[in-house]
Amino acid sequence: MSKCVVVGMSGGVDSSVTALLLKQQGYEVIGLFMKNWEDDDDSEYCSSRQDLIDAVAVADTIGIPIEAVNFAKEYKDRVFSYFLREYEAGRTPNPDILCNSEIKFKAFLDHAIRLGADAIATGHYAQVREVDGSFQLMKARDDSKDQSYFLQRLNQQQLSKAMFPLGQILKSQVRDIAREHHLSNHSKKDSTGICFIGERPFREFLTQYLPTKPGDMVTPDTLADRPDCGRGSHAVAPAPEHSTPPCRNRTPEGNVVGQHIGLSFYTIGQRQGLGIGGSRETTGEPWFVAGKDMPRNRLIVVQGHDHPLLFNQQLDALDMHWISGHAPDATQSYAAKTRYRQQDAACHFALMENATAHFDFEEAQWAVTPGQSVVVYDGEICLGGGIIK
Repeated sequence: MSKCVVVGMSGGVDSSVTALLLKQQGYEVIGLFMKNWEDDDDSEYCSSRQDLIDAVAVADTIGIPIEAVNFAKEYKDRVFSYFLREYEAGRTPNPDILCNSEIKFKAFLDHAIRLGADAIATGHYAQVREVDGSFQLMKARDDSKDQSYFLQRLNQQQLSKAMFPLGQILKSQVRDIAREHHLSNHSKKDSTGICFIGERPFREFLTQYLPTKPGDMVTPDTLADRPDCGRGSHAVAPAPEHSTPPCRNRTPEGNVVGQHIGLSFYTIGQRQGLGIGGSRETTGEPWFVAGKDMPRNRLIVVQGHDHPLLFNQQLDALDMHWISGHAPDATQSYAAKTRYRQQDAACHFALMENATAHFDFEEAQWAVTPGQSVVVYDGEICLGGGIIK
């Protein structure tokens, strides 16, 4: 009998081609459409109805059965509640990572096994490799689309059941395959919104769930000002050589330069949506969020992309998770990312108590953000990661 694979079909081109490729390879393929958000199902930003129509149309073209399943309760309990708690605490969570470990590779996996599946497949750009009975998460061939960063909390049991057919394929090839096989969504735009919530004005969305609490936007009191916002107490790394000198022709330190609507609605490194106008004392450089002073409800802002307060050479991470089930040799040198769209950065880390770790980077990293994930790599192998403290 052929191996049965249940494919998570979102209505997008990646998961559609995933199902097509597996069918061509001789697997018994079943499509599964997950509905995980219901709060504003009729809003202009919720595309689940059209996504289901697209997924059903593709399944019909490929010639596979498809069913829809509702995981809205699981999503709200396991992912969205955490998402809100983190934002309320002034941190910036990455819900896509938790969504993968708790919904796509837990609730979905459990449901697929009940259907009799031998494995599940998704349209993620990543690879799985088995070495001596252990499963490794590998980067995708297409570096520009690699999604191992979002899969870093998977465990051995989850990886043993996971298939990523797009891991060896370029994104351009995926659309070509969809077009050649007359899949109706071959030119559908990729989703870039929050996992299962969709693309919508984020601040407007967040105000539906969190209260606003206006306060001052201020420049730091000194260059050594490290507000108690969870960014750590490590020394500020020097700015790159090409940056503008930090104190020359800038706004006087410690000044109120604007008003924020609530610290929950901003993230480190944010440039857009600050609403700070110019003045005689300021340069023409853009403003960036550099920190949050939670006790005094102040948002720390600086001018210039290369301001020293936007750089950190060290960070601490909580809740470290290792895909292999055990920590790697911390005496070795590794690479890590502190955000998805970032080159791997050489680093060393030291393991500490309670699944925490301290990271030292060879070069200072820009806009290290509490609540985001630091993900560790050994070459092409994703080892795991933790939550930036």
